[in-house]
This record gives sequence, structure tokens and C-alpha cells, in this order.
Amino acid sequence: MKKFRANMDRYFDRLDERWRALPIRKQHRYTLYLFIGYFLMTAGIIFKVWYDTSKSENNMHIEHIENPVLKNSERPASPQDPLSTILKNKFYERK
Repeated sequence: MKKFRANMDRYFDRLDERWRALPIRKQHRYTLYLFIGYFLMTAGIIFKVWYDTSKSENNMHIEHIENPVLKNSERPASPQDPLSTILKNKFYERK
């Protein structure tokens, strides 16, 4: 883990040196491009959410939540599997 951390530190130091070696004008341009990309992505997501919510119907279907444990225990055990029958019987005896 220490070796990994040391390698990552060296990698980030090299990246920082390369960034600082760039002229200020290029640094500003790259920062502006990243900001514009982030802004466009955010605007696209907001537009998509707005479009989906304005298009959808305002109907909400409310259903009861089914317990998956009870749902599985209602199925009968196959006659070829006596182990599951034994385990089910022991489970219901505890209750």
C-alpha cells in the first residue's frame, strides 16, 4: 500500500509540474473548456429531467409491498428435495 501511495504521489507531482510548465494563457483556456463542458453537461441533465417530468402523467400507482421471504415460503417444496422440506419444517417449528 505504501508503494502504491508513493507511485501515486510521484504521478501527481509529474502532472503538477506539467501543468505549471504550461503558459498561463493555456491554463486559462483549458480551465475554461472544462468549465464549459461541465456547464453543458449540467444544463443537459437539467433539461432532461425537466422534459421527463413535464411529459409524464401525474398518476401514481400505489401497491402493497410483498415480503419476499413469505413469497418464497408459499411455494411447495419439490418432492425430490427432502432437505428443503426438513429445513422448512425446522424453520416453522422455531416460530
